[in-house]
Amino acid sequence: MTDQDPTPANPELANPKLANLKLIAAKQAWAREGRLLTGIAADPARDRLPPGQTLVRDWPVLDLGEQPDVTPARFRLDIDGAVAHPLSLDLDSFLALPQTETISDIHCVTQWSRYDNRFTGVAAAALVAAVAPKDEARFVIFHAFDGYTTNLPRERFEAADVLIAHRWNGAPLTRAHGGPVRAIVPSLYFWKSAKWLRRIEFALTDRPGFWERRGYHNHGDPWAEERYS
Repeated sequence: MTDQDPTPANPELANPKLANLKLIAAKQAWAREGRLLTGIAADPARDRLPPGQTLVRDWPVLDLGEQPDVTPARFRLDIDGAVAHPLSLDLDSFLALPQTETISDIHCVTQWSRYDNRFTGVAAAALVAAVAPKDEARFVIFHAFDGYTTNLPRERFEAADVLIAHRWNGAPLTRAHGGPVRAIVPSLYFWKSAKWLRRIEFALTDRPGFWERRGYHNHGDPWAEERYS
């Protein structure tokens, strides 16, 4: 693929023809140009709003042109890879796990932030305890129903505020926002919080995901303004 030709930009997606190729190409251009970068570093212990971000009251919908219809009957969440006890959960089994409620902020790489989002779901730490990853599994790869992937260090996944969520502000997550189940990783830009979650893979080596291979930063810390590679 070349930067000028976005046609094969997302071969891993379930339905590439439905993808918003113009959006993908535009975001790749943002990465090349360093759009939105301020050059300011911030401290999350002191600065609630990361550099370059603007507060919003609504919750913007961003996707790649496809919103998979994951019905309760179709839903399955696998937690596997380099683990001692892999899990494969249908929706009822997932909802039967101990539930946690968190309040966290969202920071999207496209410059908006939203404060005080109340999410309900299963704590990532509880899933880690259940599957017992191998010590050498240092990375987590999220796989979505639409073929999207993203990567993060295992220590970020195991943070106390990370949730595999199915409710937002008291209501079930909508399809547009990644329902029935999505990841919530508040300490990183929100592209790391994969929608329509299908699989959580514990990996021995890092594997950059969809946006990481298209110019986005491999880590994605909002306070360090890690928008692009």
